[in-house]
Amino acid sequence: MARIFCIANQKGGVGKTTTSVNLAAGLAAQRQRVLLVDLDPQGNATMGSGIDKRALRHSIYHVLIGQAGAVQARVRSEAGGYDVLPANRELAGAEVELVDIDERETRLKTALAPLLGEYDFVLIDCPPSLSMLTLNGLCAAHGVVIPMQCEYFALEGLADLVNTIKRVAGNLNPDLTIIGLLRVMFDPRMTLQQQVSEQLVAKFGDKVFDTIIPRNVRLAEAPSYGLPGVAYDKASRGAQAYISFGSEMIERVRAL
Repeated sequence: MARIFCIANQKGGVGKTTTSVNLAAGLAAQRQRVLLVDLDPQGNATMGSGIDKRALRHSIYHVLIGQAGAVQARVRSEAGGYDVLPANRELAGAEVELVDIDERETRLKTALAPLLGEYDFVLIDCPPSLSMLTLNGLCAAHGVVIPMQCEYFALEGLADLVNTIKRVAGNLNPDLTIIGLLRVMFDPRMTLQQQVSEQLVAKFGDKVFDTIIPRNVRLAEAPSYGLPGVAYDKASRGAQAYISFGSEMIERVRAL
């Protein structure tokens, strides 16, 4: 049965989608069966997986509002070796439409249930806000992976996110827990980043993943080719880091 993980951080530009796409590809490279759910109306995880978001017959939007099943909507990322529940701009309308739908917080959880036996991992790329879409992701998940840059303001936002996760766990999803914090876009030459990294480890201990994702040009280039960085240049430092992160995730899940 699949383990479901949200990749979440309400701060934008911290590498959520890069992490979602490359973790999916990194796990797939290690023979894991992976489903990536794109919950961001920008559809960047969809495009980064080599899928044209403008040509979709069905998307996660149709799944959430009950017009299609997850089996109908999923597509294959040939580049990444995993399946995708894709998104496009239509998903922005789901925020409004879900307000009047029963059990609106658990629509995604219900939709994913028939698929869980087919996968080892389900990864949910959440939008950069604490919205109804993010709430659906958190209600469906067993745990949260928080990618973050080692900067001062990132620490400020982290406290808000941790409190939100605790509230969701207390009221809607008792299984939800923080799986770990992933340090991304890391530049060891910057003293501040080293200091913040040390503060994270001191405060959160083994909740901080050992893997550190470096700032890497090849990872940044990959989406323009419709490829995960792991597929675009497997030998790059960024790709190798995400493959290592995939191994660490597999080990962490086995220990749960």
